[in-house]
Amino acid sequence: MIEFLDYVIFKTGEFSLTIRSLAIIIFLLFAVRIVLLIFKKLLLLFFKKRNVGNGRSGAIYLLTKYFFWTITIVAVMEMVGIHITSLIAGSAALLVGLGLGLQQIFQDLVSGIFILIESTIKINDVIEFDGMVGRILAVDLRTSSVLTRDGIMIIVPNHKFIVEKITNWTHNYESTRFKVEVGVAYESDVHNVKDILLACAKDHVNITNEKDESDHNPFVRFKDFGDSALKFALYFWTTDIFNVEYIKSDLRFVIDTQFRENEITMPFPQRDIHFKGIIPTS
Repeated sequence: MIEFLDYVIFKTGEFSLTIRSLAIIIFLLFAVRIVLLIFKKLLLLFFKKRNVGNGRSGAIYLLTKYFFWTITIVAVMEMVGIHITSLIAGSAALLVGLGLGLQQIFQDLVSGIFILIESTIKINDVIEFDGMVGRILAVDLRTSSVLTRDGIMIIVPNHKFIVEKITNWTHNYESTRFKVEVGVAYESDVHNVKDILLACAKDHVNITNEKDESDHNPFVRFKDFGDSALKFALYFWTTDIFNVEYIKSDLRFVIDTQFRENEITMPFPQRDIHFKGIIPTS
């Protein structure tokens, strides 16, 4: 049995692969997968009890996974006779040239480590970049997966989240404030307009409406006396940030209906043109 385990499958130089070492390698790989799976479940349970989002637990899990796999790969290489120190020393010139050619990839890798540690971008965050709004579905070491409102999956290099300006709508709070603007005719009752706008917001299921005097309740601002209309803005808070454009559309439909029922008109720009010095012709 011992002779069978010590049977050399492949050998070249210091590299030697026996049945024993192959079995140990398979066992190590399998054991690491099981340990990581158990760790992931325990981590999710730990953060769930403390009401912490999945983004942070996902970041910790990814860092732990990369660490375990790095240690495992180094151990496997040492086991089969490939010494990592001599390998690095012997290929220093090659690594330098390779590093120069892969600067962008290394930049993405370093950026991914910073993102996972700092948690500035987490899974399920709604962000805005390059004029697009999307939800973070995955944060890996080199790239991140972003789902846009059009259902398009975008693979974004991680360095973009470090060197460019990114708006994270869900970084600090679960709900975010938005607004819908509307103009009404000058003869309108402004107090009635305010009441109608607030009623439209309070009837929407995806708009935050607290029973107490919370800062997250809808409110109306009389913004300005325009050239042809009185300008109002309806502010509201919602946790459904990704679909906020649908909420705004719903509000505009309801506002238009309520204004028509209450005989409140929304004027369009008008101009009076006066002609001077024109002699009528017969």
